[in-house]
Amino acid sequence: MKFSALVAIVPEDLEQDCIDEARELGAGGITVMSGRGISNTAKKTFFGLTYDGSQSVLLMVLEKGLSLEILKALQKVVMPDPRDSQGLIFTVPLEHLGGIDLAQVEKFEQHLKDSL
Repeated sequence: MKFSALVAIVPEDLEQDCIDEARELGAGGITVMSGRGISNTAKKTFFGLTYDGSQSVLLMVLEKGLSLEILKALQKVVMPDPRDSQGLIFTVPLEHLGGIDLAQVEKFEQHLKDSL
């Protein structure tokens, strides 16, 4: 079985929607980190101050096929309009992995069997 790390950088207001979507599709553990992004275009707010907003970084270790399925679902959450992305989602292949819960591995195996 091959694994991927899925990283989703999303606005804080979409954090829970993304977590719910990932959990519904089979993600087990999700690590949530707070972040602050600086975009290529400054966003003007009250009194001419700029504010880019708080972001959440979601990190998941998933079976490779499941990671693509979740990536596509999260993309619909953060990018309802193809010309306006509110986040960034990507996967990174994992070569070596230790410490993953065996119950989660069993869920991944079941997902693989169901998809065949």
